[in-house]
Amino acid sequence: MANKPIYVTMPTLAPLEEVNEIMKGIWESGIMTHNGPLVQRFEKEVCEHLGVPKMVACSNGTIALQMAIKALGKTGEIITTPFTFIATISSIMWEHCTPVFVDIDPETLNIDPKKIEERITCHTVAIMPVHVFGNACQIDEIDAVAKAHNIPVIYDAAHAVGVKYKGKCIMEYGDLSCTSFHATKMLNTAEGGGVFTLNEELDERLRRIRFFGFENHADILEDGFNGKMTEVHAALGLANLRYLDKALADRKEKYALYKEMLSENPEIGFQKITSDCNYSYFPVVFKDEETMQKVTAALNAENVYPRRYFYPSVNTFTKIVPYIPMPMSEDIASRVLCLPLHVRMTMQNVEEIAEITLKAIK
Repeated sequence: MANKPIYVTMPTLAPLEEVNEIMKGIWESGIMTHNGPLVQRFEKEVCEHLGVPKMVACSNGTIALQMAIKALGKTGEIITTPFTFIATISSIMWEHCTPVFVDIDPETLNIDPKKIEERITCHTVAIMPVHVFGNACQIDEIDAVAKAHNIPVIYDAAHAVGVKYKGKCIMEYGDLSCTSFHATKMLNTAEGGGVFTLNEELDERLRRIRFFGFENHADILEDGFNGKMTEVHAALGLANLRYLDKALADRKEKYALYKEMLSENPEIGFQKITSDCNYSYFPVVFKDEETMQKVTAALNAENVYPRRYFYPSVNTFTKIVPYIPMPMSEDIASRVLCLPLHVRMTMQNVEEIAEITLKAIK
């Protein structure tokens, strides 16, 4: 099919000369880190672009989640989904909390809000749902449960830059929302993350936490760590931000073509989109694991490399969590496959990958 390999995702990158132009300022100022001018500018421009008031930029998406948990100032149980990347669980455990799993809705692939309440105990300190593949959680239902029990919500919005819910940026929902600016995300700084909150007190705490707990470089007001974003990463993010809307439109167009072609086979399932979506990934749910593996082998033979996001279901990582059955998550994880979807692909690539997929399961 192609001489060059086609991977599941690739970074959206601004032209190198545009990145270099912004980077010149770093060399001129000599400021590389410590909440420098480019980090502050990146925070401001991201907020303006997304239509939100504030963001605290940090070193990566996992640190963003840890900062959010730490800002709440509580330890205990945090309810979350088993269908996610391990970083969701790592962040909970690093902050001395215990992950409590709630199974997923097999159509949306997000946490099932109807099952959350039964897992709430006197030890529950937060709910951490994940907007899986940029598909918005059932926010109203989740927030209703949280408010009824006076429990804060931290949304893991690692995949969700560019997503709106009921006309507002998805980062405005919950007590805190955390995203990733990793190289594979819709907006990238190579490595990076951000925490959004409308709560002024939490925002101030987050800014202290990412710099060792300092207040005005004078006194330590709370336990913190080094979570700072560097000027170099912010420069890349500022350049890439100019291309975010183009990248979102490109993903949506390719997603639509994939779905149109693969819908020919009634045995292929798709994620149910709940609201607006950024189409950051194209997950396909096959009838069984054998079919998924057959498609993977056929694509690999043509130099195409999809990926099993998320496999295995994280509740099965028994070296770090005690096993509790999560039937829906375990089932979906065994037969879901994300097909390549990124700005460097052509529409012809999409057509060819869809054709190989359909042919493999005839």
